[in-house]
Amino acid sequence: MKITDLFKLFGGAVSFFSNVTVCLIVLLITGCAAPDHWAVFENRSRQQVMEEGDLTPDISPDITPGITPNITIGVSENIQFPSIEEPLIDVIKTGEPVDLTIEQVAMLALENNRDLRVLQVNPLIAGTFEQIERGVYDPEVYAQVEYFDEQASETSRATGEQFGVKGSDTVTIAGVRQKLPSGTTVEATVEHDRNFSDRAPDQQTARVGLSITQSLLRGFGPAVNLVSVRQAKLDAVASVYELRGFTEALLAESETAYWHYVLAKQEIAIFERSLSVVKQQRDEIEQKIEVGILPKTEAAAARAQVATHEQALIDARSLLEERRLTLLRKISIGSDGRFDLKINAVSDPFVLPEPITDLSDRIRLADQSRPDLNEARLRLKQNRLETVVTRNGLLPELDLFAALGRTGYADNFSDSFRELDGNTYDFSAGVRLSSYIGNRAAKARDYAAKVSYRQAGHAVANLQQMIALEVRLAVNEVERTRQQIAASKVTRMLEQEKLQAEKERFDVGAGTSLLVAQAQRDLLISRIAEVRSVINYRIARVNLYLAEGSLLERRAVRIN
Repeated sequence: MKITDLFKLFGGAVSFFSNVTVCLIVLLITGCAAPDHWAVFENRSRQQVMEEGDLTPDISPDITPGITPNITIGVSENIQFPSIEEPLIDVIKTGEPVDLTIEQVAMLALENNRDLRVLQVNPLIAGTFEQIERGVYDPEVYAQVEYFDEQASETSRATGEQFGVKGSDTVTIAGVRQKLPSGTTVEATVEHDRNFSDRAPDQQTARVGLSITQSLLRGFGPAVNLVSVRQAKLDAVASVYELRGFTEALLAESETAYWHYVLAKQEIAIFERSLSVVKQQRDEIEQKIEVGILPKTEAAAARAQVATHEQALIDARSLLEERRLTLLRKISIGSDGRFDLKINAVSDPFVLPEPITDLSDRIRLADQSRPDLNEARLRLKQNRLETVVTRNGLLPELDLFAALGRTGYADNFSDSFRELDGNTYDFSAGVRLSSYIGNRAAKARDYAAKVSYRQAGHAVANLQQMIALEVRLAVNEVERTRQQIAASKVTRMLEQEKLQAEKERFDVGAGTSLLVAQAQRDLLISRIAEVRSVINYRIARVNLYLAEGSLLERRAVRIN
């Protein structure tokens, strides 16, 4: 093959690449290129990280979390959340007592709680960071117009005489550049140069060019270049887990506040019944003292018992008010000035206690479902991805570049572009190498990233151990309260028998009013203890669901 044939072949290739350049410009300008979503890069990136010992879960790019307003609580009751635009509490009028069930409290807490509304925005904000990181791979369109005017003096080489020269130069450049996750930068340009001089004819030059730069070491491959995108994905999902954790805690606190209010209400009822009884006993004793059946000293114990019950009733009413306000804050009714709303808790706290025999299953459930543990695992993956970047930063910067162009020359604008089909071209290629001697900054960043990753791994292991302990303690508390229900019932029945026996002894003159008062006090304590054991069992179950991370599922609340 002759040299001339080689030039012809190369000229054909140049013409081909010129057409490719024009097509590339059109494609990029019309937005048809989205390389950050190309499967070849996404799959390759994930595969490389898997080979390094890390796998990021497949996550939807559209993170729009929110609380799904659909909840099913209890055995047979199916309740629909109202929408945020139609708050359920609008039907409640200030000053009128409202009946609230435990299901309605959960609904209102999710519907109205201000803290929850604030946190619901965080995942939406976090979801935008992925698009910000992907924006690096959006095509960039640019244009430049430059005008140069010159009036100078030159010396003729032939005669040695000086002469004046006046000229102007107009340069217009338009192009588009695209960065790819593979570490490639592609740039296509169209240039036009108009050169005018009073010493030379008007000359216009058109050029179409294509340049490619490929990183060979530092910054090579999608596993490195897509790290920030994948970290943003993980951060968005982590914010959803954070929202889930807060929602679970809010539900647990709301239910606990409700049961505490129920307990305070029932304690008041017990105190009022007991106060009525001791007042009746006091009146009977005073009547017997008046007729001379009993000495005056017997009145002191009965009166002291009445005073003690009245004092306890005052404290119980104050506690009820405190718990009412706390409950209103959890369901955020008071934020609209309804802190004076009266509540009638109508849910029955009694539930059939069941022993827990699946501790190991609950620990495994907590290991899979706890939002704080899942968030910590995602943060660990983020740290692992950071080590990919810092390890790549230890490499020298080695770039392979190539540029190819076609040029047309003419004395007017249109002809200069027609002449692009001629034999004029330019081609350049080369390699650039740069590296810091010692590279201390990159080594320090890599060391810090590895230590942070190791630290995060230890933190996850520690959190797993703590969660397992929390589940065991929660199960232990459920078992304690379950057994206390039966034991407190037996104690209350025995205290009733004891009080009845003391009354009978007192009626026949074998006992004293002090012993009757003590028996009455012990019965009051046992009644309160019985009610508390049931409420404590309810609360212990809620805390167990919270510890194992299943409270939202058990309440049929979804975050998506």
